[in-house]
Amino acid sequence: MSLSTITALSPLDGRYASKLAALRPIMSEHGYMHRRVQVEVAWFIALSDAGFAEFKPLTTGARAYLLGLIKNFSEADAAAIKEIEKTTNHDVKAVEYWIKSKFEARPELEKASEFVHFACTSEDINNTSHALQLRSGRDQVILPGLDRIVLKLREMSHAYADVPMLSRTHGQTASPTTVGKEMANVVMRLQAASERIASVKIMGKMNGAVGNYNAHLSAWPDFDWEAFSKKVVETPEPLGLGLTFQPYSIQIEPHDYMAELFDAVARANTILVDLSRDIWGYVSLGYFKQRLKAGEIGSSTMPHKVNPIDFENAEGNLGLANAMLRHLSEKLPVSRWQRDLTDSTVLRNMGVALGYAALAYASLLTGLNKLELNEENLASDLDASWEVLAEPIQTVMRRFGVQGAYEKLKEVTRGKTVTAEALHGLIHSLEIPQAEKDRLLAMTPGSYTGKAAELARRV
Repeated sequence: MSLSTITALSPLDGRYASKLAALRPIMSEHGYMHRRVQVEVAWFIALSDAGFAEFKPLTTGARAYLLGLIKNFSEADAAAIKEIEKTTNHDVKAVEYWIKSKFEARPELEKASEFVHFACTSEDINNTSHALQLRSGRDQVILPGLDRIVLKLREMSHAYADVPMLSRTHGQTASPTTVGKEMANVVMRLQAASERIASVKIMGKMNGAVGNYNAHLSAWPDFDWEAFSKKVVETPEPLGLGLTFQPYSIQIEPHDYMAELFDAVARANTILVDLSRDIWGYVSLGYFKQRLKAGEIGSSTMPHKVNPIDFENAEGNLGLANAMLRHLSEKLPVSRWQRDLTDSTVLRNMGVALGYAALAYASLLTGLNKLELNEENLASDLDASWEVLAEPIQTVMRRFGVQGAYEKLKEVTRGKTVTAEALHGLIHSLEIPQAEKDRLLAMTPGSYTGKAAELARRV
């Protein structure tokens, strides 16, 4: 059976392949190989500039050619590396051999070929490559995906700032809010979560087999290898990697920053699970309608249905993403002694975890863009819930020292259908200033929204 979107084992590369085009070049094995080539080339060029008599600085032409290997890296190049790996049975060594093969007929580079992967352990290349992948995945896919949702929710916050909506605490009628304020709540949470994701320092180490520069110092004992390594790791691309230097490690980079990053993404995803469920509920209540799409079918037997499938898909994929992200964050910082291989196969699934998150963001945004506010239903719900005004009435009663205010309102309202007339009758009987009575009599469930509109417009 040939591999296609129909035969793919993962839905990320099957049913949903077209929705993850932005992530695939970054987090796939092709993306991993591309970054390995980048790291090897950056290290090689830096060695030429280190001042060693045995490796003179590369010419401008040689540098341009090497940087071109990175810039022009193709699927054919990745396939060639995989072909070499069939012999080496070692993926990093295959990259080294592929780079050396590109030196053929170039005497300057052929002469210096043994400085490719010089003094490096495979993990020097792998950890920095993973870091480059994660930085790109975060900055080019995850954060922009969250930003698009924030932008849409902010738009809704402002557009619906003044539209009153009945709250439901514990599923029961409660003090009204506005639609815009409820969207604003999520905007603020999601912005904070995005900032935490963006603030994680993406780290890399290049310090040899067990983190002590053993091989490096065996070649040049008097050279400051730690400073050199730091420079390669932190110098901006393309001549460096533009990462944060990790000075202490075993054979592998400790992966603590990865755990921090994955936990931060999972926290953002949890906020979106909350949003997806709430919007699903509001659609069910009729607060929102969903724009119809020509030819779309909601049910195979019930033709009237327009299901909130985008929010359901988002919730499901957010759950999958978080299950993987949490395993990654719990497993990756743990390694037996100076190195075991359990992290290697797990790390290859980073793209799967981020893929489910990116897929969820797209589904959620699609769902949000389909929503149309049903102000008639919102108003009707409020008009049937006069009991929510028991709160302001008893609060004003307390202000003026009316004894047992809460209990009196509880007796009139709890578990009962409350009418405007019943409340107005109570208000007329109160021993409070007439101006306060008039203010309470003018109040409706739809007008009792506090600062909701102001707060919604502020985000």
